[in-house]
Amino acid sequence: MEFLRSEDTTFSRDWQLNIRGKLFTISSPQVMGIINCTPDSFYKNSQKSTPEEQRSLIDLHIRNGATWLDLGGYSTRPGAGHISEKEEIKRIEPALSYILEMYPEILVSVDTFQAAVASYALEKGAHMINDVSGGLIDSGLFSVVSRFQVPYVLMHMRGTPQNMAQQNQYTNILQEVIYELGIQKEKALQAGIKDILIDPGFGFAKNGEQNLELFSRMEAFQLFDCPILVGNSRKSMIYKTLQIEAEDSLNGTTVLNTLALDKGASILRVHDVKEAVETVKLWERVRKS
Repeated sequence: MEFLRSEDTTFSRDWQLNIRGKLFTISSPQVMGIINCTPDSFYKNSQKSTPEEQRSLIDLHIRNGATWLDLGGYSTRPGAGHISEKEEIKRIEPALSYILEMYPEILVSVDTFQAAVASYALEKGAHMINDVSGGLIDSGLFSVVSRFQVPYVLMHMRGTPQNMAQQNQYTNILQEVIYELGIQKEKALQAGIKDILIDPGFGFAKNGEQNLELFSRMEAFQLFDCPILVGNSRKSMIYKTLQIEAEDSLNGTTVLNTLALDKGASILRVHDVKEAVETVKLWERVRKS
């Protein structure tokens, strides 16, 4: 399989997304701030399970320059417990309502693989669904996204958050991830989803070495002719490699975010918006020199 060379991979085109009938253009890399509405996360400082904590973080992300906010009520930490759709909705409702009321200009992504949660969020006014399962867990999700005509983040994962750590057997990780994403992308298109973003799924059904190998060849995902969303923020591929804790991995995150921009990332999904926005600004300034 022939892939793009590194010199062909920098951000070089505008992407247009249809969000509920309105055209939204990604003309330069953007930053998506994580709002973790759960009491469970691999990065403890991101746990914002009360409405007060969530509102404070939302305000901070927006002040620091986030274009998108990504709300998640279901912990996808490896081995995390399952929760019901009802509980997931309960967790995200205060944050979703606050953003839509106070910051109508901000784009809201909801991180869910459950169709009922996606339907609730889109009925309320969310702008995108970020599905870590790539449509493999809930077969009804594609039709929900299609009905509302919003963009859809198709991420690579195998299994579920409860068992994905045991699903990391690959012969050729790059080819297999691209192949599996390709199958799900075609299903999403056939279901009527028009605007798809691709997420390689770092940390999901992949061990540390596999994550780094996949990242080193991330430019290959431009084969999909879709915007690429990258979520490396404070993950184990950083802190285990450096033998530190997630709380100490901001510097490593910035390094990988910079490399991700070189490899064609359109959206950086991060815990630390200020640092990511600064990374994009400097990267763009150097690139234009």
